[in-house]
Amino acid sequence: MGRSYAEWEAQQDKALVAKVRAGDEANKPLLNQVNWIWVQNLMNQKADLNPSSAELLDWVTSGQIEAMRK
Repeated sequence: MGRSYAEWEAQQDKALVAKVRAGDEANKPLLNQVNWIWVQNLMNQKADLNPSSAELLDWVTSGQIEAMRK
């Protein structure tokens, strides 16, 4: 399989991850937070840092990230 969420996050800009997760560090990451980093990577010509669709599906179905919160 591909990278785990933790492996992917470790490859990202630490300041960007901190900004996206600010105030929500105690919870699992949200898909929307991953999407925000994804767009920033695209805008900065770093698309190679983005997860594959298979990785995203694995992260959601295995509970590494949440698609939404109640």
